[in-house]
Amino acid sequence: MKSTYFQIGDKPFHALVAGDPANPCLIFLHGFPEYCGAWSDVIPHLADRFYCVAPDQRGYGQSWREGSVAEYAAKHLASDVIAMIDTFGGGQATLIGHDWGASVAYAVAMRAPDRVTRLVIANGVHPATFQKALASGGAQSAASQYIEWLRAPGSEEELAANNHEKMFGLFSRHMDMAWLSDQKRTEYAAAWGSAADVRGMVNWYRATPLKVAKPDQPIPASELPQWDPAALRITMPHLLLWGQGDTALLPEAREGLEDFCDDLTVVEFPGADHWIPHQKPKELVAEITTFLS
Repeated sequence: MKSTYFQIGDKPFHALVAGDPANPCLIFLHGFPEYCGAWSDVIPHLADRFYCVAPDQRGYGQSWREGSVAEYAAKHLASDVIAMIDTFGGGQATLIGHDWGASVAYAVAMRAPDRVTRLVIANGVHPATFQKALASGGAQSAASQYIEWLRAPGSEEELAANNHEKMFGLFSRHMDMAWLSDQKRTEYAAAWGSAADVRGMVNWYRATPLKVAKPDQPIPASELPQWDPAALRITMPHLLLWGQGDTALLPEAREGLEDFCDDLTVVEFPGADHWIPHQKPKELVAEITTFLS
């Protein structure tokens, strides 16, 4: 893999790339609190057949990390990726997203279906099913209370303090972190940077319209974001890869996904949790390869 730097409008961006640009393009979208290096265990196994591009999304790593909360709204995150599809894929690409990267991949698939040949999601959720679970006041609402903490003023300072102690705590809570070597810890801390740098990452949470209910206090449907169901449809072939031990995204967060998809395949992994790209990279590669062939 090698670094490449490019512009989207007047904003600088960075990505890791590998493979022959003449091959079909795969764009890998990381989540919180990761960066392009999140895919370093997956891409080497696909670069012989595909042109692999793993960007630092806005607010992360070596890409643009400034601006107000409004500049991290979903429409801007999706526009970034559409521009990347044009830059690296000649107008079309397969999107592979994890966590927040999955949310962006879904947004692009819904807004620009002609640009997305296939959609692969690893432990990520469709906005409609996720909002329903978040608003229920049940287990997913309880598991997602950290979102409200992240949205609060000053969370970036707390996350960056003491060599990112709280950030690493969020990263590893109730998860198997055997993959997080000392070298990877150092690389992640460098990618996160200062509190001012972390602000861009946290602004994703501040910008989203998703509402989180307090436990046992469901939010009425009338108070939730109102979306056109037709605009939420996933029309291209869609593969969902799911680590069953995920404690951040629970099974209820994906209930009803099939109602929004024309062509959905689900593969579950009992020996993985939220960090499935790190825990099962070869297994993910095998499923992705089968799906794309």
